[in-house]
Amino acid sequence: MTERQTTLETTVSIEGQGLHTGKMGKMTFCPAPANHGIKFKRVDLQGQPVIDAIIENVISTDRGTCIGTDGAKVHTIEHVMAAFRGMNIDNALIELNMEEIPIKDGSAKFFVAAIEKAGIKELNAEREYIEITENISIEIPEKKTKIEIRPSKRFSLNVTIDFESVVLGEQTAIMDDISEFKDKISPCRTFVFLHELEFLLKNNLIKGGDLNNAIVFVNHQLPQEEMDYLSDLFKKPRVKVNGNGILNNLSLYFDNEPARHKLLDMMGDLYLLGKPIKGHVTAYRPGHHANTEFARLISEKISVVTND
Repeated sequence: MTERQTTLETTVSIEGQGLHTGKMGKMTFCPAPANHGIKFKRVDLQGQPVIDAIIENVISTDRGTCIGTDGAKVHTIEHVMAAFRGMNIDNALIELNMEEIPIKDGSAKFFVAAIEKAGIKELNAEREYIEITENISIEIPEKKTKIEIRPSKRFSLNVTIDFESVVLGEQTAIMDDISEFKDKISPCRTFVFLHELEFLLKNNLIKGGDLNNAIVFVNHQLPQEEMDYLSDLFKKPRVKVNGNGILNNLSLYFDNEPARHKLLDMMGDLYLLGKPIKGHVTAYRPGHHANTEFARLISEKISVVTND
């Protein structure tokens, strides 16, 4: 059965704050024609430049994936890109009046909800896939990272993380089919270690962060006054550590939510190949740098096919 490319039925907007810049803004998902792909339009800049969401435009992977061309940038695109891939959207124009995607709760569920609100429309064009015909792998020894993709008739991922910590050791998340994304992957939030927060704040890296958009792990005991200081910085009530080493600011949706979020990140980064993939991905200790380098490697070796 022939699959058709898709776009949105109508426009839909999301407002929120950027995690690292702290700036408030609005993002609008707009319908786009066949073979348009996913593009970002910076409506706040002179000339309203458009940036293609493709691997060639990745300019930074420092705590998030950033794309840019000719001085125009969009930061932290991985969650929204995962939402478009997970909901099988091939074509959309994303208008943005800020340089960073709103963080919302640190997951992709708000973007999924927006896509559902806008509606999904089939277009009169066949969907093209990147079909993996041979095993492709990458290793980054200094980070103990290994990612491999093997031929498959569908897109699936098996992602393992290991932070070598008592509170966050080895975890694995599996998505056997893209249909599982909405319920099992999209709600999964980003995470951080408590000792990282002060450094990030002092380096102006999470101006828009609070204790509602991240799972916070505590891998060593801290005096309560230090935790109180951090909660004051976030303008939150005093916090404590639960028995599983997680701050009591929120509860986990899944025991392996961090691994599921890393799977979500990988989906978003791999969608920068510009088309959906048919292949089975196995990843050990992935991250944005490794994900995008792996995507570059795939782009050198792939063939694009229509779904017949």
